[in-house]
Amino acid sequence: MEFRVLQYFLAVAREQSISGAAEALHLSQPTLSRQLKDLEEELGKQLFIRGNRKITLTEEGILLRKRAEEITELMQKTESEISQSDDNVAGDITIGAAEAKPVRFLVQVAQALQRQYPLIRFHVISGDRATVMDQLDKGLIDFALLHGDVDSAHFESHPVPYHHIWGILMRRDSPLAAKEAVTKEDLRGQPMIISRQIYQNPAFQEAFKNGDQRINVVATYNLLYNGSLMVEEGMGYALCFDQLINTTGDSQLCFRPLVPESKIGMSLIWKRYQIFSKAAQAFLQKVKEEA
Repeated sequence: MEFRVLQYFLAVAREQSISGAAEALHLSQPTLSRQLKDLEEELGKQLFIRGNRKITLTEEGILLRKRAEEITELMQKTESEISQSDDNVAGDITIGAAEAKPVRFLVQVAQALQRQYPLIRFHVISGDRATVMDQLDKGLIDFALLHGDVDSAHFESHPVPYHHIWGILMRRDSPLAAKEAVTKEDLRGQPMIISRQIYQNPAFQEAFKNGDQRINVVATYNLLYNGSLMVEEGMGYALCFDQLINTTGDSQLCFRPLVPESKIGMSLIWKRYQIFSKAAQAFLQKVKEEA
């Protein structure tokens, strides 16, 4: 499977049209059609459903599009890193991060680095733990900023100087808002909104499956902003970290910490034995110095 043909495939998936893709690629329609037919024969799978007005992807085509996009992104990243001059520290640094206060620390480090090396570009991709770790493992990002432990056989990490406190995001007119802190007993039977990561945790699933009456999950969120909208609409109480949602001013929401207090730190994570670009090396060194 040639990289060039994958780019042709992505163009057709994007344009939903052989003619549109051929025009964008500066190819003739017969040439492009033949390349796509050869690709389907090579894979032994139908990738397109050819309609009268547009082309849609089969399930196999959707999977190939996802993988082709990852391959293309990795190729572009690799070309950019290799093409940099030996004398210059320049290029892209990409970090996958959960919603977290320590992102501010990384931005401060990035700004200090850019003052020294103006040609460095800094990219933050938001996502939950599963998504970010998948991107890190595939080499699509340089670093991940996450809480919790990682597999030390495959990844290395360095703590950042911030921590979060677990608590409950709620409406200001909620009954529990009158309390300064919330206990687990306060939440018994209450409609809870939790992160997808917690919901999919095997220990939680086991408790949920066994009918634990303390657990009343009515919704889950991937990123907390969407969870905060559920809270605003009165769907329930969101279990989350502090300082992620603005609860000041005329906000309808407030945050109450859990007691006993539960803190959690975060770390910058990268693949063990990873070969960094000069920009990524400089960033990591700066993080270690500032942290």
